[in-house]
Parts: sequence; C-alpha cells; structure tokens
Amino acid sequence: MTNQISPAFHSQDEGILDSSQLNELERCFRAWAELVAAKKTKHSRHRILCIFLLIRYTGAKLQEVLSLKPSDVNLSECSITYTSGHNTRRAVISRNLSEELGGILGKIGGHGEINFAIDPAYVRKKFYERAEQCGFEKKSGGPEMLRKARTIEMLHNVPLPAVQHLLGHSSPHLTTSFVAFSENDIREIARRYMERESGRRTSARNSFHGKVIALHNNEIQTLVELLTPGGYKIYSLITNTSVDRLGVSLGKLLTAEVKAPWLLLEQSKRSGVSSAENQLEGIVAGVSKGGINMECTVMLPDGTELCSVLTVEGFNKLQVNIGDTVRILFGANAVILHAD
Repeated sequence: MTNQISPAFHSQDEGILDSSQLNELERCFRAWAELVAAKKTKHSRHRILCIFLLIRYTGAKLQEVLSLKPSDVNLSECSITYTSGHNTRRAVISRNLSEELGGILGKIGGHGEINFAIDPAYVRKKFYERAEQCGFEKKSGGPEMLRKARTIEMLHNVPLPAVQHLLGHSSPHLTTSFVAFSENDIREIARRYMERESGRRTSARNSFHGKVIALHNNEIQTLVELLTPGGYKIYSLITNTSVDRLGVSLGKLLTAEVKAPWLLLEQSKRSGVSSAENQLEGIVAGVSKGGINMECTVMLPDGTELCSVLTVEGFNKLQVNIGDTVRILFGANAVILHAD
C-alpha cells in the first residue's frame, strides 16, 4: 500500500504534537539529560536525547535510528543515511544540530561515533515518560507519533514532493516538475529549510525554494522564472545588478520570499482580472482577526503555507470562510530572491 502524506492532515486529529509542543518536549528532554550527576547515567540519557533529536528533526523511524552505523553519519556534511529494508535515504540536518550531535557523541562514544544498540522498548518508555512529564498524552511522545508530527511540521514549510522524498515515502502523485530536481537539489532545498528553522531568523512562511528555469532581461531589469518542486512557477523582477550579485543563472537554486502585506486575495470563482504575474490557488486554513488588520493563512495543494495580512474590512468583502478556495496574487516586484 502506498504511503502518502496529505497536506490536509491536522495534528489535532490524532493528538499529534504541534511545533510549540514539540519544542516544549525537546526542552524537557534536554533538561532531563543534564539533571543527573553519575557519568554512566548521563551518557545513557544523552544517547536517548540523540535518538529523540534525530527523530524530531529528520522524521526517522525508531528502528532506522537504532540501526545507524558510524559510516551512516556524516556530520561534516550535515547528513544522515537511513536504511529501511532494501531502501536507503539521505536526510539533512542543520549545522547547529550537526555540531551538537558531534559534541554529545564525542562525550558518550569517545570518538564521536554512533552506538545506539539499545532496546527499543526502553527507548519508547523514556519517550513516554518525557511526554507525560510535559502534561501530554503518553502516546503523543511515541516515536511513530513524533515522526508524524515532524511530517506535518515540514508540510507547512517544504513542498509536499520534497517531504515525501526526504521521509522515504512513495507516491504516484509526485508532480511532473519534481523530476526536474536532482537528489542534490532536493537535499539543498531541505538544507535551506533546516538552517532557516534552526536559526529562527525569519518566518518560514511565504517562502518558495526553486530552480531558475528562465531569465528574461532588458537593459535594466531581469524577470527571473523559478520552478518549485511543487510545480509552481514564481516570477521575480530584479535589477541586472542584483542578478550579477546573486550569481543568478539557469539551473541555480534560489529562495523566493514575499512579505505578507504584499499578498492579495480574491475569490477563486471570479474570473482572473489581475495583472499580477504570480497567481496561485489554495484553501483558507486559518483566520486571525485584530481590531483593524487580520491575518489569513492559505494552504497550497503541495502543503506550502502562505500568510496574507489585510484589513478586516477587505477580508469581509471577500466573503470567504475556512475551507474555501481563494486565489493568491502578488507581483513580480514583490518577490525577494536569496541565494546561499
């Protein structure tokens, strides 16, 4: 049976932890690992902490983590190679997490090597204990539930095809455009997300990772056309000076960002009459109203979450509710490009 991921899957449906709860559980694990004096016990707890962090940030299965060999871990390249049956997949982690794992493994293993020869039942017990310590349901802290929680968390920021690829899921619904991205491209897209997530420097919403597939330039500006793994084309108009400074060229991976106030919404049933170069359709996933302004989140079919800030009056004129389909509009001038 094909293992698929649905962007419409909600964490509340099965008591799955959301991002803030996952962060709380992580703090609990870290405190638990340190609050002990005996060296042997501290090493044991740090080993459990490593297992939790790998599941928390790579969405790995418990058995995949417990089966890791030293050769599967390349902390210098921030990658972990998991094996499940005859299949292997390469997961990426942030530089911060890679350095932390290296430090922990250096203390408990002597040479920074992986040694997770631990009884799975014992690991589950410790996971359940930490969940209950946080006031969560016991089952919410189980490895399988944490894998699901991580999947949902990534779906809010990484295109569905990339998440499927990274977690080792197979699906007949991968978009045609996805085949234009190599294994290295997908790892690079995942790496950028992991670094952004780790640094917490900016909101992950309204971000697209894509490959340059066309450049249309004149004497002053260039229209850059990006293709995302989810199959969307995003257009950005930047100066030729910026093209040179960013090293923009065909095939280059870039990150495109759009500020929330620049995203306009309209009913999808209306005939498109806007001149905006970027026009996408999605489902209204959330609404947060203030006194004057409000925030509306829209989920695209590939799981990408976009956020639009508009006036309460403007939203009321739209006459849409959660679950309705809307069209998201933004001009090429509103798209900011980043190159790592």
